[in-house]
Amino acid sequence: MNILAMDTSNQAMGVAVSKDGQPLGELSTNIKKNHSVRLMLAIDHLMREVNMAPTDLDKIVAAKGPGSYTGVRIGLMTAKSMAWSLDIPITGVSSLEVLAWQGRFYHSYICPFFDARRGLVYTGLYRWTQGKLEAAATERNTVMEDWLRELAAMNQSVLFLSPDIQLHQENIRQQMGHKAIIPAAGTSHLASPVHLALAGQQKPADDTHTLSPNYLRLAEAEAKWLQKQKDDRENG
Repeated sequence: MNILAMDTSNQAMGVAVSKDGQPLGELSTNIKKNHSVRLMLAIDHLMREVNMAPTDLDKIVAAKGPGSYTGVRIGLMTAKSMAWSLDIPITGVSSLEVLAWQGRFYHSYICPFFDARRGLVYTGLYRWTQGKLEAAATERNTVMEDWLRELAAMNQSVLFLSPDIQLHQENIRQQMGHKAIIPAAGTSHLASPVHLALAGQQKPADDTHTLSPNYLRLAEAEAKWLQKQKDDRENG
């Protein structure tokens, strides 16, 4: 199976091509530039480098967020357009899940997160079990202070991965102490498009037309609104 994977959900942009689970090539950058201008150029360059035509592809995989609203839309719309025009399956993968793949050799819990400003983060909790990445907690948009208290109460070692690690590292250390495992700043904190391809290969295809971004923040706001409506009815 030939897979093209793309991730523009955060500042880092990544594109990868794999064949039967083996990476053929990847292209990644971590600079503040417009993904909409560079994504198709990156795809075209990489496809030429691995000597593959779009018609050779069997599947498209895209990071569907959370992350930058604009970035998520760019990657997902590009992926959906390509999948529709080539008439091949598409799979969306959580950007947090892709980042958690960086801890695939870690024995305990993995906490990927992206800064969401004003003390908030997009985050989740994962763990590798028998070679499979499993969610240990639902992904959420939450106050970092509250999340760290919840993690500290588990009294378990947690590997923290984030391109925004420097913004929260001191707070993590204060809350988690020696239970916090934080790799040195660098590639460990950046999601790999090769991991995105591998994660997507293991998942079923989504409906090309209904696949939508996973913003988390909007979903959480809607959930709170629905809960408020329910409370009002019960108390009314």
